[in-house]
Amino acid sequence: MLRVNPMSMTLSSVKTLLSLFLSPKPRTLFHSHNPKLIFLRRPISCFVSTAATQIEPHYLSCSMPHQKGLKVAVLLSGGVDSSVALRLLHSAGHSCTAFYLKIWFQEDFENFWTECPWEEDMKYAKAVCDQVDVPLEVVHLTDEYWKNVVSYIIEEYRCGRTPNPDVLCNTRIKFGAFMDAISSMEFDYVASGHYAKVVHSSADQEYKPSVLELSKDKVKDQTYFLSHLSQAQLKRLIFPLGCISKEEVRKLATQFDLPNKDRKDSQGICFLGKIKFSEFVARHIGEMEGVILEAETGDFLGKHRGFWFYTIGQRQGLRLPGGPWYVVEKDVKNNVVFVSRNYYSFDKKRCLFRVGSLKWLSGLPPEEISQLQCKVRHGPGFYNCNFMIEHVEDGGEDIAVVQLSEDDQGLAAGQFAAFYQGRRCIGSGVILESWDDQGFPVCEKALEIARMEDKSKLGKPIKIKVKPETPEEFNSNKGVQSSRNLVNAQNSIAEKSNTTSQEEAISRFPMNWLQKLREKWPRIL
Repeated sequence: MLRVNPMSMTLSSVKTLLSLFLSPKPRTLFHSHNPKLIFLRRPISCFVSTAATQIEPHYLSCSMPHQKGLKVAVLLSGGVDSSVALRLLHSAGHSCTAFYLKIWFQEDFENFWTECPWEEDMKYAKAVCDQVDVPLEVVHLTDEYWKNVVSYIIEEYRCGRTPNPDVLCNTRIKFGAFMDAISSMEFDYVASGHYAKVVHSSADQEYKPSVLELSKDKVKDQTYFLSHLSQAQLKRLIFPLGCISKEEVRKLATQFDLPNKDRKDSQGICFLGKIKFSEFVARHIGEMEGVILEAETGDFLGKHRGFWFYTIGQRQGLRLPGGPWYVVEKDVKNNVVFVSRNYYSFDKKRCLFRVGSLKWLSGLPPEEISQLQCKVRHGPGFYNCNFMIEHVEDGGEDIAVVQLSEDDQGLAAGQFAAFYQGRRCIGSGVILESWDDQGFPVCEKALEIARMEDKSKLGKPIKIKVKPETPEEFNSNKGVQSSRNLVNAQNSIAEKSNTTSQEEAISRFPMNWLQKLREKWPRIL
């Protein structure tokens, strides 16, 4: 209990004491140059936990502990990761202000929600801040999010491409519009709960670029989502979780006794909340019935709601028997989706593709591009790659031709390819539609049917037969490889070996596959 001697109190100390016990009313803290951006101060509790928590020094190594007293703006979502990041920065001796970005679309989906989806996030964010008396501000960026991210996503899907909202959100909103909004508030750094590491140059070498490195946790690492940032953005960032693993984050949440310590990690696209992505697409793009054709035969298998609901490599939502079926190509002009049950077969993988919208974290292209690694999706898997820049005349943007050391099944136009030199992420670009001649072959019959104006003449879909046995994949080092799923639900790489003899595998091959095998066999051996 706080004990005070009234006789020893000055007027200033009385004011200080009163301010501790009187919660301020909500008020406008700051208006940016954009009048739609408003920061609201939320009342903080007058009863805060001030018990010091002893933290092992290595947990603070990515929180700049040797520069105590930094003024840091912390993006707080109400989740465990950003909450632990806030507490680590607070433990490192920095002056923190938490910011919650409000980008929900209540007016568009009011019939889907029984309660406001951000209220629970705010409740946890406020409780986390109250523990250490950190002010919490709410930033309204719905209009900016719609203009810079959502509208782009919708247009990309209309064009048959598969954009990455998380990369765009980081570049254009969290470390774009938000940074612009607080530019006059003189923060030294902006921090978030991303799993990545930023290495800043020393004070006497400020001219050197900051470097983005892989986090300690290779599975949770989020450098892929941060690979399209500019050097100006990177220089202002701190990622306290870059030096610790997800398991350690959970332990720290318990050690800090965070109110959200048992909260599950969020999944899916941040602005949708509980809304299914298909519902969002249907609301903003609509539906248009089209046909599903088998790529190898041209057989009419069924109908779909619109090509924009499907991505290359997708198997869910097709509702076709006898599968698994995979989306292998899309005819955007004619609203046709081509599918196959042989998506993971030997000769339908891609290793060569082109990348545009290149952006380098240092601000300049790398001097050495002969030994690069590449990620084509979030996850721990890397490919070694050859990289060649094609300079475009007349002031057009450069295009890079990338050749992976191994084939990949799930390359999709619109996704990002991030490039690395060792642990350093050096930049990224957007995968383009132009492929090598190893793209999935769609037969001429299927292409001809796709061009038909009146597809009602197709009649009813055929009765799909049970899938025949297909050949096993061959690997030059391991013999027969039974399943090589380079794309899974978490977009990570997994391989399983099979010891089936070559003779047994060949005996199960259909004749057309046997012919192909004979042609490839000398190279395999």
